[in-house]
Amino acid sequence: MSSHRRRHHHHVRSPAAGPLDDDDLLREILVRLPPQPSSLPRASAVCKRWRSLISDPGFFRRFRLRHRRNPPLLGFFDRYDGLSFLPTLEAPNRVPPGRFSLEHDDDFERSMSLGCRHGLFLIFLSKPRQVLVWDPITGDKHNIAIPAAFDSKKTVGLVNGAVLRPAAEGQHFLVVLAAADKKQQALACVYSSKTGLWGNLISTPLPYEANGSHIPTMVHTEDAVLAGDSLYWMFTGNLVGILEFDLVKQSLAVIRLPVDICLQDSCFRMMRAEGGGLGFLFVPASDHTAQLWKRNNDRDGVSSWMLGRTIELDKVLSLKPEEKGPLCILGFSEENNVMFLWTRIGVYMINLETLEFKNLFKTMIFSHYHPFESVYTGGTCLNAGHDGAELLLNA
Repeated sequence: MSSHRRRHHHHVRSPAAGPLDDDDLLREILVRLPPQPSSLPRASAVCKRWRSLISDPGFFRRFRLRHRRNPPLLGFFDRYDGLSFLPTLEAPNRVPPGRFSLEHDDDFERSMSLGCRHGLFLIFLSKPRQVLVWDPITGDKHNIAIPAAFDSKKTVGLVNGAVLRPAAEGQHFLVVLAAADKKQQALACVYSSKTGLWGNLISTPLPYEANGSHIPTMVHTEDAVLAGDSLYWMFTGNLVGILEFDLVKQSLAVIRLPVDICLQDSCFRMMRAEGGGLGFLFVPASDHTAQLWKRNNDRDGVSSWMLGRTIELDKVLSLKPEEKGPLCILGFSEENNVMFLWTRIGVYMINLETLEFKNLFKTMIFSHYHPFESVYTGGTCLNAGHDGAELLLNA
């Protein structure tokens, strides 16, 4: 009897696919990378597959939208130095100083920069009576003629304004203008890039306050603050207060300030309060402290100001007696909670939450800084087979 050998067939199992082998799951991981300028260029250098996913336009849009409300502070534009850009991040995230440069013509002869928000820069052009919405990263420009109510013959002082992108509307933006007119009213009007039209003119009476000033009430040229669903501007002249524009209700209101913060040689700046809502940063002339105020509403809807934290700036910055002197707030970034403070020994960038600080440079010139917070990625990679393509993301 012949013997038969049993044959054993061994089936080799392929290894289970890892999470990074699934394109959809990998996209979810990559879109959660920190929004620092070096994040995506580094990830795209891992392999061609990662580079292909990152280079997809759909991924770009998701990355921009996801990080629009937590962008890094890339640097600031100097209002009184030709809108020159100064980066504030360190390598490898530092943006080249000349990367964001605005080419302009004679229309800028009497222009006024109004501030940055959501990756856009708003500039008022007095000569053609327009506003310019500029995207420093892509270079896109939108020139928009302003409503007749904001003509210089009808307004008092300069026209201020703000630009913003609604949370879920992609690349669309809104422009809100604010001014005081010669009828003792505050005015506001909203432009939508989605419709290409200005909305209805909104106004509210301005109360008169006899504070000894011979200057009529006007909207200050400092940057607006976006807190919650409202934009806020400072008043100057014979009314010390704040103008509020509710974006949802499309209404204006005047907010009074605590009298004791309006002291000579002191400096103050509106800000987004800790925990949300409208806040105020006050640096008294009498000492080297920074007071953080917050506006609260009680059960009856009555609003009042409350002093929150007080930061001892001389201790935080380790100022020596001979280094103490006048202080001046040059700018404030909404999303990163960072103050730019002028001192005798330099311009400091101070995070009011962590109290981390950095001495940027020394200057004897007071200026006005527009912090630029945006998602930007510029790096050399291979994109669709082309060497040296630059990835640019903006939010």
